[in-house]
Amino acid sequence: MTRVLVLNGPNLGRLGTREPEIYGTATHDDLADACAAEGKALGLDVEVRQTDDEATYLSWLHDSADNGGPDALILNPAAWTHTSVAVRDAAAALTVPYVEVHLSNPLSREEFRHTSYTAGNAVGVVAGFGVDSYRLALRGLAARLAD
Repeated sequence: MTRVLVLNGPNLGRLGTREPEIYGTATHDDLADACAAEGKALGLDVEVRQTDDEATYLSWLHDSADNGGPDALILNPAAWTHTSVAVRDAAAALTVPYVEVHLSNPLSREEFRHTSYTAGNAVGVVAGFGVDSYRLALRGLAARLAD
């Protein structure tokens, strides 16, 4: 079965309580359940992880670049999207496709959020649809992997 790893960055573990007017009321568990259900419908084995620790996130990216890693990834580096060259470099080393995802639309927010260090190496970016951003990314990856 095709394996997709979803990696969520800082503060996403606080979904449902953190700025619900921006990020919605779904919790991270709700997001993980939605990804698993969408993945199952698409014939994908989806694993969702979240960390507030950049070193852990980098380790997950490094492990994913090695043989035997997932077939594709969905990345929501959260704040690291706009700040971390280390996350950008680790994502650039991936040998499988990835989609960058955001719950909100960074381009409709503060100017510092308008720059993504990781989007340039992604096969696509989905933003602004809340949890549906993940579902859409999974559909896009499933189609790409089927080609």
